[in-house]
Amino acid sequence: MATAAAPSVPAALGSNSNSAFSDKSKPLEVRLSNMTAAKAISDAVRTSLGPRGMDKMIQTSKGEVIVTNDGATILKSIQALHPAAKMLVDLSLAQDVEAGDGTTSVVVLAGSLLGAAEKMLAKGIHPSIISDAFLAAATKSVEYLTEISMPIDLRDHAALLRAASTSLNSKIVSQYSSTLAPIAVQAVTRLATSTSSNVDLRDVRIVKKVGGTIEDTELVDNGVVLNQTVIVAGGGPTRVEKAKIGLIQFQLSAPKPDMDNTVIINDYRQMDKVIKEERQYILNLCKKIKKTGCNVLLIQKSILRDAVNDISLNFLARLKILVVKDIERDEIDFLSKSLGCKPVADIESFTEDKLGSADLVDEINKDGVKVVKILGVK
Repeated sequence: MATAAAPSVPAALGSNSNSAFSDKSKPLEVRLSNMTAAKAISDAVRTSLGPRGMDKMIQTSKGEVIVTNDGATILKSIQALHPAAKMLVDLSLAQDVEAGDGTTSVVVLAGSLLGAAEKMLAKGIHPSIISDAFLAAATKSVEYLTEISMPIDLRDHAALLRAASTSLNSKIVSQYSSTLAPIAVQAVTRLATSTSSNVDLRDVRIVKKVGGTIEDTELVDNGVVLNQTVIVAGGGPTRVEKAKIGLIQFQLSAPKPDMDNTVIINDYRQMDKVIKEERQYILNLCKKIKKTGCNVLLIQKSILRDAVNDISLNFLARLKILVVKDIERDEIDFLSKSLGCKPVADIESFTEDKLGSADLVDEINKDGVKVVKILGVK
């Protein structure tokens, strides 16, 4: 009986594995799960579509409350965990980068197409056939849209204003479209060339300050506005004409020992010597900066030690150099591109050809808020 029963075990295992491969309900369940997750995202933004769309109130993980009807903003704030749902979020963000509008429409359209695909799957149509049909329909749609589209001349300011106003009319700031549309058009046309087919919106910087209203929004043409304020602790200037701008990534403070090392000084004469050496070290750095003709200094934020200290600020103030510190790392590329200066990581590499030029650098106090403007960039 033992010998007769032994072969039945592998036979049973073989039958179970074959049944797992032949089980056609699993793929269908996965597809339905993906469609349900994607359609849930689509339904979440569907009611915010169009001029009569409703605004959504969202509380972020940081506790911040956002009121908006922009699809990309809504989906960016939603913490989607399902892979199919994340694909729709990415789709909305890609539409925002490529066109700047239609972020809700693409998600709603994708949800509707998935709903239609679900009905065809229920009729037994193979997924690859449905996919090929969608691709063929997309190709035909592009042909039709190209046929009915109207070319836009970048010199036609009125047409660009109408397009910008139409896009803003479905946003929460629709009542301010007459103010914001000309600013948006002017900013984009400033970057566009006769041969460009698109504009990198990362080259347009938006600085938000507390206070005032949307009517106070202005475009700084051929210039840059900084998030940081001028450091006046050492009594330095807050306004410089014919500015020579330097952007440094090194620190204007005394070097520190490693974290595992400690320097103990028992003699006050040695202490005086250390302080004197520190002052001389910082003074040499400041003199080398001034020697290049630099009169506006932007200093990158440092996490290793203080970017500047009271001694260096005092020396820079005496040399009539305007100082702005805590420039973020992700701002370096934008500032170097906009101001024409090159970031320098070492004092020996800090030369006159690394500097940018501007007609005026000024810190303006408006409604109790300080704003640093760099105007007339050359």
